[in-house]
Amino acid sequence: MRTKILWLAVFLAFALVATACGSTEDTTTTTAAAATTTTAAAQTTTTPAPAPPEPIIIGAAIDQTQDMAPFNNPANTAAEIMIDRINEAGGVLDGRMLQLITADTTLDPAQTQAVALDLIEQGAEVLLVTCDVDAATPAIQEALNAGILAIAPCIGTDQMGPNRFGDAGHIAFSFGNMAQDEGAVLAEFAIEQGWTNGVIVKDNFFVYFQDVVDAFGVRFAEDGGTIVAEEEFAQFDGTIGNVVTAVANVPDKDVIVMSSFAGDLPAFVAGLRALGDDTPIVCSWACDGTFWVPPGTSNFWYNTFVSIFGDDPDPAVNAFVEEMTARTGEAPSTGGFIGGAQAIQALAEAFEATGGTDAAAIADFFEDFEDRELIFGDVSFSEANHTVFGRLHRILLFTDSVPALVEVRVATSPADIS
Repeated sequence: MRTKILWLAVFLAFALVATACGSTEDTTTTTAAAATTTTAAAQTTTTPAPAPPEPIIIGAAIDQTQDMAPFNNPANTAAEIMIDRINEAGGVLDGRMLQLITADTTLDPAQTQAVALDLIEQGAEVLLVTCDVDAATPAIQEALNAGILAIAPCIGTDQMGPNRFGDAGHIAFSFGNMAQDEGAVLAEFAIEQGWTNGVIVKDNFFVYFQDVVDAFGVRFAEDGGTIVAEEEFAQFDGTIGNVVTAVANVPDKDVIVMSSFAGDLPAFVAGLRALGDDTPIVCSWACDGTFWVPPGTSNFWYNTFVSIFGDDPDPAVNAFVEEMTARTGEAPSTGGFIGGAQAIQALAEAFEATGGTDAAAIADFFEDFEDRELIFGDVSFSEANHTVFGRLHRILLFTDSVPALVEVRVATSPADIS
């Protein structure tokens, strides 16, 4: 009996060992199979596509709602259209897209500075600014402090650059018409009309306004004209009525030159005509568009970038105006929009030419522009002048408040008002 019990114990022991061995063998097989399956799955997994390159952010710190809106907004729309075209063609620098972020400065200096800082914090590598150097200076200064390009679509003075901002202004440019060029072309036009006795009406609100009429006076005198009187005011100072009376009382005048905008411009024109004074008035790009024009305005001439009224001699301009109108639901208010398109095109070319977004390298590239062919015409800069000069100007005439293109001309040279 004892022997049988011993054999049973041995048998059970062997049975347990066999069971254990079988279990281990099964587990090993299952683990190996799972490893084989995992390896096969890893071999068939697709490698994720690389992330697209980061966009180049262009910030726009511009007045969209106050007195500079009729000048800034069309330029910004033109910039948007050009960005879309460039991105649809593949962007720049092997696939980097351009991204425009726009914020309203409301023409308030503190808001202008705050908007500029915010756009820079969002990664802007270029800052577009309001189309007047005085209004834009808080934003320009922040761009220069950050070492990024400050670009104006249509600032009209030679101060957008080293002439105002010193060495730091090496990276500030404007695609607007230099005031010295505008004043010169108006003076040369006036002399050709036989107008030799001129009256200057100077609005001291912006340096651009002052520079235009000063340039007119210099070139007018150089070409044989005489300034017989000069009146001054500052926009919104309440003295425009006195200026109207003083100008109306100037005898033997052939032409009046001014550069102004907003409330005092229509007040001057309407007031002078109400006194029966029909003397020809010539004005700068500041007088472009119909949004300010009093009823019945006639014998009023001005120069601008292009005509927005469907009669520009460049078919590409008329087509672009139609595209802008379709995009926004309204026609551009001034012809300065071309500066927005040209600025974006020039930036894209500069990114490619310099291999990146370094502001100093792009500034060097821009300074070599001599009749550089861009959309809507050639552009020239120089080391001293970072605002466009030598551009073709359109001269338009208001008759019964209806504008029409008269001619296209270029100044022989910018007037020296230094």
